[in-house]
Amino acid sequence: DMKKLIAYSSIAHMGFVTLGIFLVFTLVDKNGSLQGAALGMEGGVVQMISHGFISGALFLCVGVLYDRMHSRQINDYGGVVNTMPVFAAFMVFFAMANAGLPGTSGFVGEFMVILASFKANFWFAFLAATTLILGAAYSLWMVKRVVFGDVANDNVQALEDINAREFVILATLAGAVLLFGLWPAPLIEVMHASVDNLLAHVSVSKLPVQETGVALLNAVQP
Repeated sequence: DMKKLIAYSSIAHMGFVTLGIFLVFTLVDKNGSLQGAALGMEGGVVQMISHGFISGALFLCVGVLYDRMHSRQINDYGGVVNTMPVFAAFMVFFAMANAGLPGTSGFVGEFMVILASFKANFWFAFLAATTLILGAAYSLWMVKRVVFGDVANDNVQALEDINAREFVILATLAGAVLLFGLWPAPLIEVMHASVDNLLAHVSVSKLPVQETGVALLNAVQP
């Protein structure tokens, strides 16, 4: 089931978000590395936003196929690129973004979290990078089975390519994925103040009790 596969992929991406948040407390507790903690937290937030665009687009792609064939089963498809070339281009693009292709927003957040993981523990980073390989494997396997190859049956042969409304929606999402993949700086700069404020409070919580009151007062002052 394509929808289930994308849902499981979403859980894997949320793992990066969780790791980014976890690194905040790990790095501050281990060596007081606020820079590494900020990198992990910001990477997790970027990943959440990117996940919304990419997974939303993949669910829409599945919806486009379901609207035409009333099936989400991978085995019912094959060779969609022969009858729906524009749709196939979008689906391949979003699947590659889902796998963390550099130049897409799917790469930025995950890469930031992995870099922060290195500051905490090599094995955290190694295991996180391994999940990228697994995620790419099943995403590309789905695309290979659904999009490429010979036309599977008469139902696939009769499919019509996406209409103007579907094109505009998918193109808008593709534009957002490319924009934040090639130029993530505006998105990251917006969250700097909030992340710094959060880290100030995390740092305060690690101080001895007698110092906490003064430090908290200094942290919340402009």
